[in-house]
Amino acid sequence: MRKMVKVFWDWVFSKTTVDEKVIAAAKETKKRVKAVKEEMKDVAEAVKEVGNQAGDIADAIKGKARKGRKKKNVK
Repeated sequence: MRKMVKVFWDWVFSKTTVDEKVIAAAKETKKRVKAVKEEMKDVAEAVKEVGNQAGDIADAIKGKARKGRKKKNVK
């Protein structure tokens, strides 16, 4: 029985189509992991910016003036 299983697996792995599918799946997985890493970086930056903005809300509640560039009076 053990020998039959080994012969079967050797036959399956000797097929080029199986090898090509495994290689293609590995490439696709690497590409997706890279894309996910980039998106995670973008999300981390956005969360950091939200944290900074939340501090501005607290200052506004206290009655402090806005920080940053002053608005021009446009009439």
